[in-house]
Amino acid sequence: MASVFSQQVAEASLPRTTDTQETCDILVFGGGLAGAATAYEALLAGRTVCLTDITDWVGGQISSQGTSALDERATQRSLLFFPRGYLELRDRIKEKYGILNPGACWVSESCFRPYDGHAILLSMLQDAAKQGKGTLKWFPNTVPKYVEIADRQILSAIAIQHQAAPGTPPLNSEPLSQIIEDAYSWEDSPRLTKTIIEFLPANTDKQTANWYVVEATETGEIIGMTNIPHNLGIDPRNPLEPTSSSVTGDPYCTQGFTYTFAMKALAEPEPIEKPPFYERYAPYYSYELQRLANFTLVFTYRRIHSENPEGPFHPDPRRWTIYPGDISMQNWTWGNDYRPGTSQDNLILTPRQLAASGQLEPGNWMGGLRVQSLQYGEENAKGFFYWLVKGTTDSQLGDGVKNKYPLHRFLRGFDQPMGTAHGLSKFPYMREARRIIGRPSFGQPQGFMIWETDISRNDFAGDFYRENLSASEFRELWMALAGLELPALVARNQTVEQTSRRGRSTIYPDTVGIGHYAIDFHPCMTLSPHETPGNTEREGERLGQGQAYPFQIPLRAMIPQEIDNLLVVGKSIATSHIAAAAYRVHSFEWSSGAAAGMTAVFAFDNDVFPYQLVADLPRRSPLLDELQWFIQENGNPIAFPRTSIFNRSWENWR
Repeated sequence: MASVFSQQVAEASLPRTTDTQETCDILVFGGGLAGAATAYEALLAGRTVCLTDITDWVGGQISSQGTSALDERATQRSLLFFPRGYLELRDRIKEKYGILNPGACWVSESCFRPYDGHAILLSMLQDAAKQGKGTLKWFPNTVPKYVEIADRQILSAIAIQHQAAPGTPPLNSEPLSQIIEDAYSWEDSPRLTKTIIEFLPANTDKQTANWYVVEATETGEIIGMTNIPHNLGIDPRNPLEPTSSSVTGDPYCTQGFTYTFAMKALAEPEPIEKPPFYERYAPYYSYELQRLANFTLVFTYRRIHSENPEGPFHPDPRRWTIYPGDISMQNWTWGNDYRPGTSQDNLILTPRQLAASGQLEPGNWMGGLRVQSLQYGEENAKGFFYWLVKGTTDSQLGDGVKNKYPLHRFLRGFDQPMGTAHGLSKFPYMREARRIIGRPSFGQPQGFMIWETDISRNDFAGDFYRENLSASEFRELWMALAGLELPALVARNQTVEQTSRRGRSTIYPDTVGIGHYAIDFHPCMTLSPHETPGNTEREGERLGQGQAYPFQIPLRAMIPQEIDNLLVVGKSIATSHIAAAAYRVHSFEWSSGAAAGMTAVFAFDNDVFPYQLVADLPRRSPLLDELQWFIQENGNPIAFPRTSIFNRSWENWR
């Protein structure tokens, strides 16, 4: 039966009342690694968790997005310095295959099949619920549609769950672009049958929040739907983001997205059909760099199944052996990456674009993406397979580089690694999303953010910064980098030239998690469409990439403005465009989700809002100390070994 709220809203604007109600302590929108980690910790603490995802798989990067190759840094991996749930995930992968790297790939120490990523992670969540006496309510094929907000809290939420209509093919028969608009529509269609679900708090006795909602979607849907303060794309160049490629900023240029696919090596050739759209995308494809111009290297890069996973191996991957039966997952910048970057083709719609499309009106949310760009990304990915096996051109390296490699099959089918009839991943791999602006904080009165200068190892003494920043901005940049020498610089007892930069990332008093990865860009393209012959990457975007110090996840980066019972995880935390290029990989997503799950549990137990724990920084709150102890005691590190403002020997963490 529909609630009074649903009936009132339906009378006002929404076309349908709810079909069913579900209650939970924590509602997680988005079943990727961050959302799953949130659920994992809350279930171990005995909470009731509602977990949704637009696909029917949990795991995001390791499953529905097909990027089942764990991105890790060597030093962190050597110490196994990861959250407990992430370590369990790695252990279960090894238990499943008898080896951590069944694909014998070289990009990671663990490459495996996406459908196994889903099964392993779902089993983990179910076991966590049993162990902690929590309750998991899993809602696959479910999208957020509306949230009711009053008194700075989300009081209820409405979502739409879909299934294949009777007499129609199973879900995942069509690629996402063909079904996404139907999935967000209220009414049943010839293709989909809908269930309208209203989510409500399980506990109504709290003085603060009756429940917590966690934004863990891949593009920041709840952020877009509510239009709370956030950023998208490139930030304007400033002393804390000094390598920005734009003086004014550009919301249309986000990192490229990728439809991954799996291909299998064969002993005998099979017919390979040329896609009808191939010629349109062919001018884009390339090995990218001369040192990468080797098919064996590309195939083994993210090989997810090997017929001989334990070697022997040559130290140069270009001389590895590809065995018939081997399966490779493709995720290549000048290949199946799709990198729109203008107002005509950007994938994630800006607030202005959302308003123009009517999606900011209550109940009108349709996912906030440009469907045509999804379709072009799908075509681009299918064309890339044909280029790999039959192509002879190279857009970056010229003629005479690319040879044909026809002994391969594009894997389609529900029993294949991607679990789709069409062979593409169920959802594109997203590298960047809408990013919240945190609340005004000490030193950041406009709203808290993690900036480039907080993590980057870049040489900020170079000519670029002197030439592109004013003298005062250049000095402000170095004040952010000075570390223990800051007092002398502020007092003008030493000059910028005499100042040595700190050799570490920013240390946050409210850290609740960790991450480490290079600042890694897949830049947007300059012209629209992406596949325009002769198109180039956005000028200056790669200047900000490079190595980063091990970094922390401050609680302030997970707390949005305007809503007190919403926590934000994954790629939507408060980072800048450049910092986000490091805060996006597998272990970071898990760490942020684990922090959110434990923070929500702690907030429940102490009847306090998360923002109250950091409201008085830099003066510390005793409750903040308790939260950090709670997180660490439960196997989730919040700082790397020997983290201290006095420790300047972070050079080994490369």
